[in-house]
Amino acid sequence: MRLTFASKAIIAAIILIGLYFGIRRFTATNPELAKTGRSAIDPVPVDTIVNNNGGSDTPGTATGTKPAFSYEAPAPVDGKLKGVVELGASGFNSFIVRIDQNRTWKLEKADFGNSLVMENMATDDDIRKGLKAYIGQMLDFGVGGRDIHFVVSSGALKADVTGKIVKVLKGMGYVVNTVTPEREGVLGLRSVLPASFADRAFVTDIGSGNTKISWLDGNQPKSVETFGAKYFEKGTADATVAAEVKEKATQVPADLRGTCFIIGGVPFELAKKVRKGKERYTVLDAPSAYQLDNAKSKAGLNIYKSIADATGCKQFVFDWDANFTIGYLLTLPK
Repeated sequence: MRLTFASKAIIAAIILIGLYFGIRRFTATNPELAKTGRSAIDPVPVDTIVNNNGGSDTPGTATGTKPAFSYEAPAPVDGKLKGVVELGASGFNSFIVRIDQNRTWKLEKADFGNSLVMENMATDDDIRKGLKAYIGQMLDFGVGGRDIHFVVSSGALKADVTGKIVKVLKGMGYVVNTVTPEREGVLGLRSVLPASFADRAFVTDIGSGNTKISWLDGNQPKSVETFGAKYFEKGTADATVAAEVKEKATQVPADLRGTCFIIGGVPFELAKKVRKGKERYTVLDAPSAYQLDNAKSKAGLNIYKSIADATGCKQFVFDWDANFTIGYLLTLPK
């Protein structure tokens, strides 16, 4: 039976009405889709697909495509090996770096210790054994004995057990270098901020004991300190921390807010979710893209979000190699 033109029009109208109400029903039962303003038959941009771990399955943030970042750090020429052992608020870490006459550097080896030392669960003998192991590894790698240094982070200085550890170190005949929060921020800035970004970026170091936000004011480094990711252990409210972090972050000059180079334990966890291969620089997703489980990570995410909100910065770049102790090595005589 042949259909008339009018019959065909009626059938087409019925189909379109059915599709319309079907789409409305689907988006009504899928609030996340409804928020985007897309219909169910629109393609979903791959940069907004978030996996169950809270990170993106492909590069991108919860609010759109991440700004491209293609900087490549220069390599040292005929550099010398130097080593540093860091006593941080979460344990011992050691780094071996090659530094040339222009203070261009490259991380050759990194070892991260366990947190038992800083949880007051280690004996003097445990500390000695741990340090001797770090020193032995550096010597085997080719670092000279006089080129091995020890630095205590500002966050670790706040821990009761730190005094005991420093005493053991000095008893072993080593010089222990301590840094203030401001000094630590400046040293982090020195190792993290590329020269070509000096007039358009700032640096954030979210540590366990404190967070340092630093930048260059002309040729002068500036650094401010605020809460670290372990603030929850003292019962401090998230809102209290967010308010102070925002107040400190607003001190970053407006023209330096295009990019933030970020380091620290929690940023490390965030970067792991979106890293491509063995890249040195990983652009983090927006804070809203992460769903974290443990208390420390959630606290660090609150700090990260507060800095992003206060500065409006859209590009947070994690540096897998840099840290403030390398900045310390860069200040030593050639």
